[in-house]
Amino acid sequence: MTLEATLFDMDGLLIDSEILWHKAELEIFGRLGVPMSASGGRSTKGLFVNEVVDHWYALYPWSGTSPSEVSDELLTRVGDLVETEGQLMPGALRAIDLASERGPVALASSTPVALIARCLNHFNLADRFVSIHSAQFEPYGKPHPGVFLTAAASLGVRPSRCLVFEDSSAGVLAARAASMFVVAVPTKGDRGDPVFALADLVLHSLEELSPQWMDEQFA
Repeated sequence: MTLEATLFDMDGLLIDSEILWHKAELEIFGRLGVPMSASGGRSTKGLFVNEVVDHWYALYPWSGTSPSEVSDELLTRVGDLVETEGQLMPGALRAIDLASERGPVALASSTPVALIARCLNHFNLADRFVSIHSAQFEPYGKPHPGVFLTAAASLGVRPSRCLVFEDSSAGVLAARAASMFVVAVPTKGDRGDPVFALADLVLHSLEELSPQWMDEQFA
């Protein structure tokens, strides 16, 4: 099968940012009286930021600050943390390079576009992608395939000839719903999720990505 394009997620896949999202949520929601646990993963991983805020507001309503203001504060704080503490995931640059050798590469993330721009600019990644897409502009987020289909259309390629790199179960489901191939790189805590069995390849790290596997799959 000929590979026509590769689509990458961002948070948790290219950038080690899930821990930063959790840190920002602990700070901001904690100040608002939401009893979040400092241990464990984010139960709201994969949701839009406004959906995260609405989730906690419904459980522990606060006063004095509107949900939209909290959403904006979270995005700003995560951007600040990325710029001061953020790191690329091991193998991220190499994976982008390997994919770029085989066709155009695009970014397709659930993160709002303003924060995507901050992250990519900080790590000098923006020029590595032919196009950049946020599910912010889609009617539905992942696991709906909208952002992946939009990215493929922007490149003028067939969805069935696209490869997606994802770290989340929602992203894997979205890629499959778009009829795309998918490489999953779940966190240690997420690896037991049966959804990852739907992926064509499951890696512990992007460092494990093999050029030989790419060649064998996409001759």
